Amino acid sequence: MGHDIYGFNKGGEEIAYARFSMANPNALILYNTLDAIKYYAGVSGTGEEETFSLQQIEKSWKGIKAIMNNHSDKPDEKSMHWDEKQIYSFIQNCLLSARKEGSIRIYFG
Repeated sequence: MGHDIYGFNKGGEEIAYARFSMANPNALILYNTLDAIKYYAGVSGTGEEETFSLQQIEKSWKGIKAIMNNHSDKPDEKSMHWDEKQIYSFIQNCLLSARKEGSIRIYFG
């Protein structure tokens, strides 16, 4: 069991991925940043997906940068913990795709 969270573009290509063990509380950071706590099922995601607008992803991007106290688009990855890196990268990749296509589909497994 664990949290496998995928981001897909409109063509169905995987453009973002984050993995958390079932006991890793850092998964909640990603769920909360995406305002997607309804897809959190404790030991894993609910197996559902949602399409997020560019505006929702931009809000998540601002939120994650504030949480990590890093307002740069290029963080100092040397000082970041593994989970911080994957969360930051996940949101950033979703943002890049949403800017091109207007939205992104995220699966919470």
